[in-house]
Amino acid sequence: MRLSISKKNLITLIASVLLIILSAIAYLHRPAQSIDLNTYENFLKNDLFTHARIAGNRVYLDTDEGHYTIIRAGIDIEKLLHKVPVDIEDDVDYSDAIFVFLFLISILLFAIFFGKKKEQLKEEKTDTINREFVPEEQLLGQVRKMTPASSTVTFADVAGIESVKEELFEVVDFLKNSKKYHDFGIKMPRGVLLVGPPGVGKTLIAKAVAGEAGVPFFYQSGASFVQIYVGMGAKRVRELFLNAKRYAPSIIFIDEIDAVGKARGGGRNDEREATLNQLLTEMDGFEDNTNVIVIAATNKIEMLDEALLRSGRFDRRVFVSLPSIQEREAIIKVHLEDKKRDLDIKEIAKMTVGFSGAALSTLVNEAAIHALRLHKEMITLEDFGAVKEKVLLGKKKILSYSEEEKNIQAGYQAAKALCAYWYEVDFDKVTMINDFLKEVEKEIASRTQMLSKLKVYLSGYVFSALQYDEVYTNCAQDIKKAKMIADEMVQVYAMGEGVYPAPIDSATLVDEAIEEVEAFLHKMQKSVKRISEMLIEKESISKEELGEVVREFL
Repeated sequence: MRLSISKKNLITLIASVLLIILSAIAYLHRPAQSIDLNTYENFLKNDLFTHARIAGNRVYLDTDEGHYTIIRAGIDIEKLLHKVPVDIEDDVDYSDAIFVFLFLISILLFAIFFGKKKEQLKEEKTDTINREFVPEEQLLGQVRKMTPASSTVTFADVAGIESVKEELFEVVDFLKNSKKYHDFGIKMPRGVLLVGPPGVGKTLIAKAVAGEAGVPFFYQSGASFVQIYVGMGAKRVRELFLNAKRYAPSIIFIDEIDAVGKARGGGRNDEREATLNQLLTEMDGFEDNTNVIVIAATNKIEMLDEALLRSGRFDRRVFVSLPSIQEREAIIKVHLEDKKRDLDIKEIAKMTVGFSGAALSTLVNEAAIHALRLHKEMITLEDFGAVKEKVLLGKKKILSYSEEEKNIQAGYQAAKALCAYWYEVDFDKVTMINDFLKEVEKEIASRTQMLSKLKVYLSGYVFSALQYDEVYTNCAQDIKKAKMIADEMVQVYAMGEGVYPAPIDSATLVDEAIEEVEAFLHKMQKSVKRISEMLIEKESISKEELGEVVREFL
């Protein structure tokens, strides 16, 4: 029994000694990460190096956070000597050979002594498997290194959004010439919040700022901070800001910040709140000379916590709206640059009201695919018309109507088209299926114009009641739009009975519009019938053809 105990003690002692030896070797042979000249200059400028060692053709550099190496020929050794203590070793480095030899000896000793204890190892293995899994990141005390991206995008690559560019030129200039601003006593905003609907190019804008300024770019999605492990979200935020400061001047871009920056309270989430608190703390911890700017993007600014929006955090808010007709023209021109085409870009811009920059890119690509599918040599306007609905709504299932359904749908669309023509609501052509009305860009619309649109959306519903004494499901979308227009007129634009709307006002507007449309369609039954017949025959009618029918029966 004594012998057995002695063996165990001997094995434990040898294992401990080997562990100390291996730890010492690991410390002396710490892995070094290769860095480029730009990163080296940044570290040297900010006095981050604590020690240096020259061995052969490489220079090994220590910081508080890690260990790095760079080719000796690429740097100014004299400049380094003035900054940090430097050890110079012989060209021949035996450390690798020593490391391998000691490592093999250690493996051999472990194999000899622990080979006799198989049963003990099996028990330990079982215990290990039964232990709860702990993520590796949680076990590491050191800061995780993040490699920034170098953006090649500039403002020249971002078409349109000229007003947004003007707002951000100051940020670019600050990152490039920060001393000019500091000397004048100017503090640039610590954070810039880009607000706008999906697809307008918020990420591209942030990359353009980094590209124009020529600074490192750290990209993170807000969702990447939301972790299932307690404390991991806050840890990632801390690591992100530490790395950004190391590479300063730099940009942190947080996409979809609403994922982590939602208003606190209500549906409580302790981990998300801890992450948000860490983000607020890091932004407060910025010194005026840090030269790190945080750019964040969201399409839900109303959901953000008030603490994020207060002064000293996201001071500057830039609203990126859907592109105007001139901006759409510029975006389409960029995407058509390398493509053969025979078309008027202005016409495409006119027909794409409500399209974002991303949707326009998709539209151009889909139009090119359509032209190629038809074996055409050039992209034409017809290709854009053919794929426009597909880009906006996705490819629809081709409907196969029965004869009865064809008559109902043709009459519905005929009544709608006739009212659109009569009340001067713009459209190009009417088809059997799709909504054909144009979304016209107007900053100011009159009550009469909004009422006209309301009547058009109600016309198919009214016709079905007149013709068949029935209401059909094909009116669902139009009724929804009619209600929305009536509610906006009353509640937003005070186009009801007064400035303070009564609940009945919207219903009154709709009822009055229905009465007027009913009287109009009753007089125009012959025109509706003729348009309906043409739709069944041709499936689509142009505005000009419809005008000829109206004049024929007047």
